[in-house]
Amino acid sequence: MDKDNEPVGNCPICDKPFSLSLIESHVNKCIFLNSADAEDMPKRKRSPSPILPQNTTKPKTTQKMDLVSPSKKPKTSSSTSTTKENPLTFTTPLAKQLQPKCLDDFMGQSHVLGENTVLRTLLEKGDIPNMVLWGPPGCGKTSLSGVIQGICKSNPTKLKFVSLCAATAGVKDVQNIVSAAKLQQKFGCRTVLFMDEIHRFNKKQQDIFLLHVEKGDIILVGATTENPSFTVNSALLSRCRVIVLQKLDPDCLYQILERGARNFNVEVVDKGARSKGFAVQADALKWLADISDGDARIALGNLQLVLQYNEDKNKVVTIEDIKEKIKKSHLLYDRKGEEHYNVISAMHKSIRGSDPNAALYWTTRMIVSGEDPLYIARRMVRAASEDIGNADPRALQLAVSTMQGCQLLGMPECDVLLAQCAIYLARAPKSREADSALARAKQLIKSCEGLQPSVPMHLRNAPTRLMKDLGYGKLEGDERYYMPPELKNVDFFK
Repeated sequence: MDKDNEPVGNCPICDKPFSLSLIESHVNKCIFLNSADAEDMPKRKRSPSPILPQNTTKPKTTQKMDLVSPSKKPKTSSSTSTTKENPLTFTTPLAKQLQPKCLDDFMGQSHVLGENTVLRTLLEKGDIPNMVLWGPPGCGKTSLSGVIQGICKSNPTKLKFVSLCAATAGVKDVQNIVSAAKLQQKFGCRTVLFMDEIHRFNKKQQDIFLLHVEKGDIILVGATTENPSFTVNSALLSRCRVIVLQKLDPDCLYQILERGARNFNVEVVDKGARSKGFAVQADALKWLADISDGDARIALGNLQLVLQYNEDKNKVVTIEDIKEKIKKSHLLYDRKGEEHYNVISAMHKSIRGSDPNAALYWTTRMIVSGEDPLYIARRMVRAASEDIGNADPRALQLAVSTMQGCQLLGMPECDVLLAQCAIYLARAPKSREADSALARAKQLIKSCEGLQPSVPMHLRNAPTRLMKDLGYGKLEGDERYYMPPELKNVDFFK
């Protein structure tokens, strides 16, 4: 066939006409961009590679300058240096910053961590026992865990410290730590597990510790604010030593506050003294220690607020400056915890001991702490019958009326009703005759061997003819008695 008459087709890439014998070769060239005709394709645009370094060169240079400038500015910029030297800048809470890392830095609790005590001797040797730290908030439980962590860091080949909080962790987290602890133990390294708020685990969850503590897979250090006798598994308590921590006394809190102030280059001066820089009076720190109710965390939190509020670097903070700013609002009282029962018990025993001052104090303390007034009134009803009884029957009437008045008035109006009742009960004559006799009667019934004595026939009711025919309600003999014949000579009032 003549070439001029050869069929022609258009390229699907560039849409140019080519003979059928050449179109296949041309399409391949178009596809791989190796044909001269590829220059005619306007849609395949790509930014030339030299443009990329030109667009990014200046930003890179600028970025390097910005990254370097902050590290150089502190040497020349007065604003940055002021921030660095400003003792009022807190990036971490003051209580956390002052957490001790060694035994020498730990303040308070000399009865368990003083010189020559058993626990201190063990910790100095690096021998950490299984224990449960029990004490009120802010007494040093977490601080002691920080000391134990420091001991572990000083012996990294022998001890490893792991911390968990039962409020956020679960049994699975403990299992993972135990698995890792078993592996570490093969290399001679024991794991110390600090479980904060261990009472937040229920008794069944606490069972996860039993076997591993007994086998020595982990060393358990628990911390709790609740009485472990009620909140910690008894089997676990038998494997751990309970360390009781007390509230910190004001002198110890003052030392902690003084250390916190000096940590930020804040001078502690006496009343009337002058200072060239920022300072705080010693009386102000003592006042903060007194209102903190033995809680170091509360004391340091108040100190942090004082330092942050008084921003004048040349000012001496006095006790008058902080009395109106910080008021005593912290009382150790948990309506579901041990202190709840401790305070109500103190009120009851004060009434029993005829001390109106103590009775009024403990009653007022519960009122101020937010206790349910009906709970207080119910205990007063009990005290009126148990401790006063028939020596003054009006005491029970007053206590019941007080409870009804609390229901009608509510807080805060019913506070005076509780105070009046507490004073009256404490001053009233005492007689525990009813309560003591009741206790003897209960004991007699509990100690009865075999069947309980039956009710005498003449004391039984006879509402039907059949019961009358059986002898119900009939007295046999002339002597009328009311106790069972077997207990005829029993006297509960001797």
